[in-house]
Amino acid sequence: MARKPKRGDDLEMQNAAKTLMANIRFMSVDNPIRSLVFTSSIPNEGKSTVACNVGRAIATSGMRVCLVECDMRNRTLANMLGVRSSGGLYAVLSETMPLQQAIVPAGVDNMFLLDAEPHIPNPADILASKRFALLVDKLEQMFDYVIFDTPPVGMFVDAAVVSTIVDAAVLVVRENFTKRQTVLQAYDQLQKAGGHVVGVAMNYCNVEKSDYYYAYYNQQGKREKGTESVPQVDARQFAPEQARKSGKHGSHGGAANPANYGRMSNNGVRR
Repeated sequence: MARKPKRGDDLEMQNAAKTLMANIRFMSVDNPIRSLVFTSSIPNEGKSTVACNVGRAIATSGMRVCLVECDMRNRTLANMLGVRSSGGLYAVLSETMPLQQAIVPAGVDNMFLLDAEPHIPNPADILASKRFALLVDKLEQMFDYVIFDTPPVGMFVDAAVVSTIVDAAVLVVRENFTKRQTVLQAYDQLQKAGGHVVGVAMNYCNVEKSDYYYAYYNQQGKREKGTESVPQVDARQFAPEQARKSGKHGSHGGAANPANYGRMSNNGVRR
């Protein structure tokens, strides 16, 4: 049984998600990134958890964000957020339910979820449809940010398909779990599809805590610090490999290269 997170752990998670989102926000001032795909190379790397934590970071900063369940074979967002909807992605695309009715509050002010129904046939074909592209545009008009949770790149093409429609993609990598060659292959697949990969979020990292930075105050006002090492995400932004154009919003700067990860790191979100 997993231990109950301590307050210090929560502070680390919140800070990591905010730092990751800040890195993404300031990547391009002229052409801001507003829609994001979160994916991974293989299952069990924590992509959905990272997506949810980034969504919360956006929402608590006062901006509206919608999480979209695009991992139709292994839906996790609704259970993770503890919300339910009477309809979802398929109902909206088939025009059997209005979009505003399918989108539900996700437990945090300013954060919402568009779920996907179970057992949707041919998910990749649905995501590649013109109706889905139009839906992405509509969501971008309704919200400040839209986050898409997709299946692992190494298993299905869904993430590669969605990455060509949205502004940017983030590859979640679980430390000491995923092989380097597997990460590089996933990155290459997204790049070849035309996706704009802006970086990698290292998940489940055990890092040394800064006594100063991660100190917090208890209810009695005494300054304390966490002593246990917990799984974390290390959000790493990479130096540009070369200038490139990407998607409908024009250039977002350089493409991230997983071969370069580790040049710059920020402590991150626990899975």
